[in-house]
Amino acid sequence: MAGDNARRNHCISKRFLLPMAFVAIALSPSSRLQGQPGTSKRVPRVDWGAILAPAGGRYAGRVACAECHPSEVSSQALTPMAHALALPADSEVLRKHPRLTFRQGPYFYQILREGDGDIRFAVSDGTRTISVSILWAFGYGSGGVGQTYVFKYGGRLLESQVSYFDAIQGLDITIGHSSDPPAALDAALGTLISERLTRKCFGCHATAAVSQNSLQPNKMIPGISCERCHGPGQKHIAAVKAGKLKKLHIFNPGHLSAGDLRGLCGSCHQTSIQTTMAGTLGINTARFQSYRLTRGRCYDPDDPRIGCLACIIPIRPGSATLLFTMPSAWPAIVFPAKTPRPTP
Repeated sequence: MAGDNARRNHCISKRFLLPMAFVAIALSPSSRLQGQPGTSKRVPRVDWGAILAPAGGRYAGRVACAECHPSEVSSQALTPMAHALALPADSEVLRKHPRLTFRQGPYFYQILREGDGDIRFAVSDGTRTISVSILWAFGYGSGGVGQTYVFKYGGRLLESQVSYFDAIQGLDITIGHSSDPPAALDAALGTLISERLTRKCFGCHATAAVSQNSLQPNKMIPGISCERCHGPGQKHIAAVKAGKLKKLHIFNPGHLSAGDLRGLCGSCHQTSIQTTMAGTLGINTARFQSYRLTRGRCYDPDDPRIGCLACIIPIRPGSATLLFTMPSAWPAIVFPAKTPRPTP
């Protein structure tokens, strides 16, 4: 999970400029598919945000969705995706572990809950200590999923140098960060997060976080809820209550082709385009599900049997553990006995 081979390159290499022409095509207006806006049979779509978080979209929230879909909402709330982002006080990891420590060369790290409830991220070189309040916990931190921390230092957002890993029940170097000790104490805190990456991180770990390429923290709902993948729901609820069932004002990913669905999921789980543009190579691509799927010999964008929903059911808590179990256990996890597969 974390180690010497873990490297992440957020820069675009010059040798990967050629795919930009393809990106321009993918961002252009596309054909309609089964009455849903902005999906294409011709090229993979890049900008799914225009569909899932349209300008002026009004979000209803989980409670409103549960009025008609109680079982789906209660089940989805138990998934790791629902806990993809949390305030420190709501992090199950930080509740269970009031003190976590780690040493990297001359630096000693601590995550510590103070008496007033404030949760601090601190690093010391033995002479000086820097301590900051954790603002956000990214990742569930359980079931094989890690948890990384974001805080402010010098007025800028930083991604913590160390993260919590469920497999070791403790801290280690954050994936993508160097395992070599930083040259200075300030650098040992973590890595600066650019504005672009901030939008990307919050947009993929929260609901209603980004609209028209702008972060909207006042409207953000921590974690992935129904409306992150189906779009804002207030118009949908109004249509249903008014009996206007022919125009439901909701996006249903279940109607997408396997190829388009992979693109939708890949907008956060990394498509081939994103991976190529970022110049990410080798072992770092192992956690990019959409990218790896397309590289499989059996992948066919028109065959739903090898699409994302063939193995992972977003509203079923146990299906995500598929990624961390032996193949012999997969059928029981994806399709438990006497449990029908939910309609997407």
